[in-house]
Amino acid sequence: MSNADWAARGDQVFIGTYSRFPAAMVKGRGCRLWDDDGREYLDFLAGIAVCSLGHCHPAVTRAVCEQAPELMHVSNLFHTKPQIRLAELLCANTFADKVFMANSGAEANEAAIKLARIHSGAGRYEIISLSGSFHGRTLATVAATGQPKFHQGFEPLPEGFVHAGFGDPAEVEQLINEKTCAILCEPIQGESGVRPLDRDYLQAIRAMCDEWDLLLIFDEVQTGMGRTGSLFAYEQLDVVPDIMTAAKALGNGLPIGAMLTTDEIAASFGVGTHASTFGGNPVAAAAAVAVMEIMLAPGFFDGVGERSRYFIARLEELAAKFPDLATGVRGRGMLIGLVLTENGRQHGAEIVGRLFERGVLINFAGMRVLRFIPPLTVEQEEIDQLLEQLEQVLAEFS
Repeated sequence: MSNADWAARGDQVFIGTYSRFPAAMVKGRGCRLWDDDGREYLDFLAGIAVCSLGHCHPAVTRAVCEQAPELMHVSNLFHTKPQIRLAELLCANTFADKVFMANSGAEANEAAIKLARIHSGAGRYEIISLSGSFHGRTLATVAATGQPKFHQGFEPLPEGFVHAGFGDPAEVEQLINEKTCAILCEPIQGESGVRPLDRDYLQAIRAMCDEWDLLLIFDEVQTGMGRTGSLFAYEQLDVVPDIMTAAKALGNGLPIGAMLTTDEIAASFGVGTHASTFGGNPVAAAAAVAVMEIMLAPGFFDGVGERSRYFIARLEELAAKFPDLATGVRGRGMLIGLVLTENGRQHGAEIVGRLFERGVLINFAGMRVLRFIPPLTVEQEEIDQLLEQLEQVLAEFS
C-alpha cells in the first residue's frame, strides 16, 4: 500500500485538525525516517523537538522492552521503581525538590497553573504570560498562550490570564496587581519563531517576582531536556524559577511530562488536589530514565555545543548569501531559527515543501523562521547534507 493510500484511509477516519505531510512513516533510526514507499528522509524536526536522542535510540528501546513485560500500569495509587528513579534524577540535577508526573507539556503546565493558584491563596489567581507564547491546547493553557489565533472559536476562555508584550519588563510590571500570583514564560519561544528572552529580561522578572511575592514559572517543555545545550535552559541564564515544566524529549517519543518545584511550594498540593491516571507510568518513566542517563553522561552536552556552533555558523553564512530571503540566525543549542525577510516569509511554507520533496524535514515556525530542531545526536555530516539541500532550495526563490 502506498503513502497516498494510507493518507486516503487516514482522511476517512481522523478529524481534520492536522495539516499532514503526504507520507506514512514506518521506520526511524537516528536522524533518519523512512515512509511506506521506502523513501528516506533526513529529519531536522525530530517529532517536534521530541526525539532528541534520535529515533529508536538503542538504550531507550531496551529500557522500554525490559519494562513492558514486567509492569505497564498500576496507577499512582502505588509506587513504581522507574517513576521514583526518574523523579530522583530530575531533583538531583535541577533546582527542584519535588516532581509531579503527567503525560504531556500541556498537562504539566496545567499542574503548574493549579499549583500557582492554590499556593498563592484566595483572590490571587491571575497569571501573566507573554505575547507570542505557546503553553498547550487545553482551555487553560490556550488562555495562557499569547497568540490570539489559538483562542479563536473557543471563547469564553477561562479567566485569570493576561499577556504582556514580548521582551519589555516594564509592561509586565504594569500588569501586576493584587490578583496576580505568577509570571509564566518560555526562556525561548519556540512555536512563535525561536525568539529568545535575554538574560537581563529574565533576571528583571525574577526580581519582580521576589518583590511582589509572585511565583516564576518556566515552561521548558521545548527548551528542556538538552535542547538548548544544557539539561534545562535556565542553567545558562543565572535565573532559577519557582516552578518548571518539562515534557517533549523527556521520553524520547513516549508521552510523559513533569512539573518540578521546591518543597515549600509543593506542600500546597495535598492528597486529592491534583492527579493523573497515567502520569509517569512505568514504561514511559523507564524510557525517561534512559534518556536522562545518556544526557547526563560526561561529554554529551560538549558534543551538542560543538555541533550547534558549527550549524549556526554555517546557517549565518547561508543567510549572508541570500540577504533577500534571510536576515540572520537565532536560538541556542539545537533550537535554531533561520530568520526570514518579509520576502522570505512569503515563501516559508513553499521552502519547507520543497525540502520535503528532497527528503529533508523542517518546519516554518511563527510565520517568520525556518526552524531546525534535529536530534541532539545529529552528526556534522548530516548537518552538511541539510545545508546543501537548503542552499539549493533557497537559490530557487532568491
